[in-house]
Amino acid sequence: MRTITIKPKAITHNLSEVKKRAPQSKVLAMVKSNAYGHGVAAVLPALQQADGVGVATLTEALEVRQLGWNKTIGLVEGAFSADEWQQAIEHDISCVIHHGLQLEWALRNVPPANSATNVVWLKYNTGMNRLGFNAEGVLSAAKRLYEAGYQLILATHFANADDHDHPLNAMQIERFSSVLATLKDTISPDIQGSLCNSAGIVNFSEHHYDWVRPGIILYGSSPVTDKSAQVLNLQPAMDFSAQIMALQTVSANDAIGYGSRWQAQQDTRTALVSVGYGDGYPRVVNDDAYVTVIDANSNQSYRCPVVGRVAMDMIVVDISKTPESLALDSTVTLWGDTPRVDEVAGHAGTISYELLCRLSIRPNRIQA
Repeated sequence: MRTITIKPKAITHNLSEVKKRAPQSKVLAMVKSNAYGHGVAAVLPALQQADGVGVATLTEALEVRQLGWNKTIGLVEGAFSADEWQQAIEHDISCVIHHGLQLEWALRNVPPANSATNVVWLKYNTGMNRLGFNAEGVLSAAKRLYEAGYQLILATHFANADDHDHPLNAMQIERFSSVLATLKDTISPDIQGSLCNSAGIVNFSEHHYDWVRPGIILYGSSPVTDKSAQVLNLQPAMDFSAQIMALQTVSANDAIGYGSRWQAQQDTRTALVSVGYGDGYPRVVNDDAYVTVIDANSNQSYRCPVVGRVAMDMIVVDISKTPESLALDSTVTLWGDTPRVDEVAGHAGTISYELLCRLSIRPNRIQA
């Protein structure tokens, strides 16, 4: 049995940690990519203390609205067509505007003053060089939108906020604060600002502005390079587990799995676990990867290395340090409290975001 257990109470706890760090800011909680793989329907009830949620596509926005969310929904990539802009108005969705066509759609079809779509997140490219207007363009767009009756939130996105000392951070902060000050002076003091993602919330407390946009931090992973999730007092919002399906002893000098990647140095007790990359466990973990085996007989936990290459449907773990009586149906934690998903991601040369978002539909999903 492969099982993904979602823990809404952990998400609520992590949101409270965000609010402690940014007590003067509103919170747009990111639930894009099916709430980072956790399931939007499971996550929304845990985010009731957020001021809004952020999504990447109109389809995601409509799902959130259909699930009963009646606060702000921020469409962070904006409308992809004039028709989508009209649908955003119809469903009371607030949009990012980051290029000229989106600006024209907004100016041709202005929503009522009391519509959520009347609040525009105007994207300023301060150095990420993906989406957004340059400084001159954002000033021009802001003037036109304000004169058309829109309320404005200037937004940008850090490229390196996970690394506190990266030199581009200071440059992006200076560019953002300068343009925001100009907008407030020349257009309206009511224009708001939104700079910080999860890493920015942790690393740049003096620059939280009016809205923060937490993502991975809500789900219990660390967004920064120099502090673990435990140090940040974050709780994992997901446990990914499976069960032992077979036990065997591999003789010395025999190899395990595809490519014979791992060879036993001595007779080694191993367990086959019913999970693999077909479920979302990464195929490319290195030799430091481990799981936690919980003996069904004693409920004792044991750290056990992953050995051999991860296959589509199973992995093999070295259970030499567990009792000879280890039960066949013992639970194996792939990530959760131990190891944390950040650790597994490190062993796979990637980040926790990717592991969480690419989980397959095969594991059974439950809520704690």
